Amino acid sequence: MSYLGVGVSPGNVPVYHASNLKVVDRRVRIAELVLRCLICGLAVLAAVLIGTDTQVKEIFTIKEKAKFTEMKALVFLVIANGIAAAYSLVQVLRCIASMIRGNVLFNKPLAWAIFSGDQLMAYLSLTAVAAAAQSAVFAKFGQTELQWMKTCNIYGKFCNQVGEGMASAVIVSLSMVVLSGISAFSLFRLYGENKGKNTNSRW
Repeated sequence: MSYLGVGVSPGNVPVYHASNLKVVDRRVRIAELVLRCLICGLAVLAAVLIGTDTQVKEIFTIKEKAKFTEMKALVFLVIANGIAAAYSLVQVLRCIASMIRGNVLFNKPLAWAIFSGDQLMAYLSLTAVAAAAQSAVFAKFGQTELQWMKTCNIYGKFCNQVGEGMASAVIVSLSMVVLSGISAFSLFRLYGENKGKNTNSRW
């Protein structure tokens, strides 16, 4: 006897039908694909916005040019988003290939590799955003104790474009955190399925 697609084993242990598991798995894969496409696009946008940002100001007849390479935190952020975009593109192609073949479920070694990669990218993107945010605060408000001037008062256009790039990078980092949770779910569910099979085989 079953209710709402849930069967009851002889031991009164609820067992989900395989068809329901496939539906859930397909929805997870679609959500993963959408997130990876979003991350890829926004990471490219963040890298382009910050990497191409320049502004020239004339200070006491001397022309000074502001660019992202003047701040190591911004260089790190551009590199991190470039890596995130490339990694996400590879994962997008993997997701599309698996959906075309109809091979939605994957083995444990691959699941571990994806989980580890997603965790690494989440830490990398969060670290890059945190470092860039700290530098942005100094550029915006200065630091009187260290005699650091408010750079954004001089290079307003430069700071605005960097802010747009950082906003994209923040979304990328948060999406990577969500994605690492999805990959963790996909990984540990494989162990749950094996445990369920072993339990059913005893009956």
